[in-house]
Order: sequence, then structure tokens, then C-alpha cells
Amino acid sequence: MTLERRLPLEGNWLFRWRSFLPLVMVGGALVAQVPLPILKHDSLPGDLTELVGLAISFLGLIGRCITVGHTPARTSGRNTVTQIADSLNTTGVYSVVRHPLYVANFLIGLGLAVFTLNPWFVVAYTLTFWLYYERIMMAEEAFLSSRFGAEFDDWASSTPPFVPQLSRYTKPSLSFSLKNVLKREYNTVLQIVVVAFILEVAGDALQTKKLQFSPGWLVFLGAGTMIWFVLRMLKRHTRVLHVEGR
Repeated sequence: MTLERRLPLEGNWLFRWRSFLPLVMVGGALVAQVPLPILKHDSLPGDLTELVGLAISFLGLIGRCITVGHTPARTSGRNTVTQIADSLNTTGVYSVVRHPLYVANFLIGLGLAVFTLNPWFVVAYTLTFWLYYERIMMAEEAFLSSRFGAEFDDWASSTPPFVPQLSRYTKPSLSFSLKNVLKREYNTVLQIVVVAFILEVAGDALQTKKLQFSPGWLVFLGAGTMIWFVLRMLKRHTRVLHVEGR
């Protein structure tokens, strides 16, 4: 089988199980902290690096929110069983990059990789993400090409796959929906908060040989968990966050 045919097949398999990649990366991040990193978690340089890491992750979250806030239902979703696309998104962030959600996911993971204070893990994360998601993107584009034909080909020929080209920006065809963002992205918020908390506690424990919980980090975890719980209850048990067509 040629690579042109095999890579999309691998991508479809990886697409189905992509939700488990963060778990693997968290395990790797914990291992990366076993040999103590160059920077120490309780030092000023270490704290500043952690803040930079969190800023990168939340920048990725903002990217997801902007993308999801302008997209219709049955596109840009978290489906795992099969590819779904009732329409082709080509405006807004999709006018500057073909895979904005994966760009956002990369930034979220990159920030958490930086949070480990281990430069080698940052490199390992980047290479792993590239090898993993390159195949998924190929599979998605093969599906979109078969579904939308010339419309997809015209868009793909002028829109970069991963590095945004801001000069190509066009206004989104749909208005921004905060409700859609709150309905679909509360899990992402919790993931960032929980992983950062685990890495902070683990890094301090490996350095001091004591298991300690900083009050500030407990507040951070509690706030993130509360946001997740409230939004999950609203989504599952009310129609407060429902938006027709989203």
C-alpha cells in the first residue's frame, strides 16, 4: 500500500483514539520531571517559566473558543467514531488556517510541556504531536475532499494547513456564540487546570521530597473544577446553553 493511501488510514484510526493522547503525554510529562529539571519549581525563574507555560495553554484555549464560537453544528466537533462535516468552514479562523482546532490543541499541550521545566520534553512533545496529528489531518482532508470536491480543493489550495496566514482573514459567516463555547469547551478548561495542578504538585514533591499543596494552587484547582461542574450541569440538565443550529 502506498504512503498516500496508508497515512490517511492510519489517521482515521488515530482520529478515533485521539482523546487518549493527552493521557499519554501527561504520563510522559510526569516522567520528564523525575530527573530534576534545570530550573527549580520553587525558584523565580521556574515560577516565571510556569506562568509562560500557562499563558501559552490559555492562548490555545482562546483559539479553541474563537473557532468553536463561530462554527455551526456537526462541524469542528469532538466526535471520535467517524468524520462528520455537514458543511465546509472556510471563513473566520478557517480562512487563515485549515486546522485551527489542532493549532489550538498544540498550543495547549505546548504550554503544559513548558510547565514541566524540561526542554527535552518540549522537543519530544512537539515531535510526537507532529507525527500523530499529521496523519489525522491527512485523513480529515481526504474525507473533506471526497465530500466537498472542488469547493474543498479551492479552499485548501490557498489556505495553509497549520501555520496561520493572518493576511487571508475574512469575516466569519456566523456570529460568535458564547453559549456554544461554554457548552463545548468546559472540558478543555478542566484539562488545563488539572494537568497544571498535577505537574506543579509532582514537580514540587520530586524537588522537596514532600507532598505539599499550595493554597493558591488549591484555589486554582477548585475554581476550574467548579466552572466545569456548573457548565456540565447546565448542558446536561437544562437548555440554558442551547443555541439553534450550533
